Amino acid sequence: MENQFFTLKEVNINNHCPECYSREGLQLTFKQKFIETKLYKAITSHTNCLLICNICESPIFPVRWTDDIEQVVKYHHRAIKPKPNSIKFKKVTWLLIGLVAVIVIGTILFSTGII
Repeated sequence: MENQFFTLKEVNINNHCPECYSREGLQLTFKQKFIETKLYKAITSHTNCLLICNICESPIFPVRWTDDIEQVVKYHHRAIKPKPNSIKFKKVTWLLIGLVAVIVIGTILFSTGII
C-alpha cells in the first residue's frame, strides 16, 4: 500500500518569513491524501498543509508561525474544497470479483443438481 498526496492549492502569501524575514518568498501548499494499491485507488479526506519559504528554502513548521501567518493559513484552509472520498477498483479486482461470482454460482448449481 502506498500513500501519496496530490496538490489541491498553492498560494503565495505576503507575510514575513520567520527564518529570513523576507516578505516575498512564502508559499502555502495544501495537499490531499490518496491511497493506491494493486487492487484499488482511493481518495481520502485527509489534507496536509505545507509552508515553505522559497528565498531561504526552508520549511516553516506551525511552531514558528506568527499570528498573521496562522490567520492567513486558516483563511485559505476554509477556502479549499477537497475532492470527495472515492474508491476506484482496478481491472484485477473486477476479474477477482467475477471469478468468485462464477465459482459461487457454479457451486450452487452443482450442489442443487442442475449441472
